[in-house]
Amino acid sequence: MTKERKTELYEQYHDKVYGFLLGKLNNVHEAEDLCSDVFVKVYEKLDTFDESKASLSTWIFTIMRNTLTDHYRLRRVSEELPEDLAEESSVEEEVCNREMLGALASALEKLEPKYRGVIILHYYSGIPLNKVADRMGLSYSYVKLLHKTALERLKTDLG
Repeated sequence: MTKERKTELYEQYHDKVYGFLLGKLNNVHEAEDLCSDVFVKVYEKLDTFDESKASLSTWIFTIMRNTLTDHYRLRRVSEELPEDLAEESSVEEEVCNREMLGALASALEKLEPKYRGVIILHYYSGIPLNKVADRMGLSYSYVKLLHKTALERLKTDLG
C-alpha cells in the first residue's frame, strides 16, 4: 500500500473512527490508542478487503467494532482481578516476590493489552492457556505465542 493511500484512508475515516471510539470509551487516551490500533489493522489487512462483500467504510467500522470488543474484554478481565494474588506456580513465585511487585505492575502496564490479558488470565486468574484462548476468542497456538512473547518482554523489562 502506498503512503498516499494510507494518508487518504486515514484522512477520510480518522475523525469518524476516533469520534465513535471516544463516545464509547469516554477516555481520550484510550480512544487515541484504539484508533491507532484500528488503522494499523486496516493497513495490514487492506489486501484482504473484498469490495464484493462490503463497502470499505463497513469493513473499517467492522475492524473498529472488533477492536473495541477486544478492548472491553481485556479491560473487564483486569477489573476482575482478586485483591490478593495467589502464588500457585514456580513462575509466579519467581516473579511475584515482594520487592518485584512494583516493577512487575509497571512492566505489565507497558505490555500491549492482548499480551497483558493472556498473562493476567493465565497467572493471576489461574486459567490454563487453552481456556484463555477460548475466553479471548483466539486460537490456542496464537495464545501460546502471545504468552511466550509476553514473558520475553516482561523478562527484558524486568531485566
